[in-house]
Amino acid sequence: MSETAQVSSLPLPPMQYVTLFSEENIKRGRTPRPPPPITDNYSMFGSPFNTDDAVIRPLESQNIRRLYPNNYDHRRELKKLNHSITASFLDLVDICIRNPESEARATKIDDLTLLFIHMHHLVNEFRPHQARETLKVMLEQQNRQRLEIAERFRRHFDKAWELVQQAISTIPEPTESNIKLLIDIERVQPLEGNSNNQACGNGCAEEDRVLCQIIDLL
Repeated sequence: MSETAQVSSLPLPPMQYVTLFSEENIKRGRTPRPPPPITDNYSMFGSPFNTDDAVIRPLESQNIRRLYPNNYDHRRELKKLNHSITASFLDLVDICIRNPESEARATKIDDLTLLFIHMHHLVNEFRPHQARETLKVMLEQQNRQRLEIAERFRRHFDKAWELVQQAISTIPEPTESNIKLLIDIERVQPLEGNSNNQACGNGCAEEDRVLCQIIDLL
């Protein structure tokens, strides 16, 4: 038996477009520019739209008969639509049981379709409010995260400052014996152009001569 081919539920990406965004094209600035914004009419899902249209288009602009008045309460109308949909569905079931070939069946389906369109429209009118509330929650979360990061940074800074102060307080005061241990850096560093293992003029290594000088100072 041949192995079953794996078929993706999503369409494949447009490879003729994806290959244009290679690393070389990105470095050389040869990637295609984004399309210009639409300033006129356009079509989406087979329906014509205009850029000047409102975000939520009125029902009248879509040639749909309005079932509720212009001034209304969203919650009250949604409850009414929900009850109407339930009653219309029960009527449709009754029609399908008694006479499935009746013309009332198609009429009742059209009524249900209109009710669902109105409910969908009322729900969509909450989208701008939902977008504002979502943005508000995102900004509050970002502000809270920044405050928490600043607070953690302050705590780490205070702890580091405390450790530095403790380290400074443990450093002993300089005494005459400690001063004698100080070594002249210029005397310790080898001459430029000479290696560390290069011997001195008297036949001893540079490291040995420095150690002897340190011992003499003690």
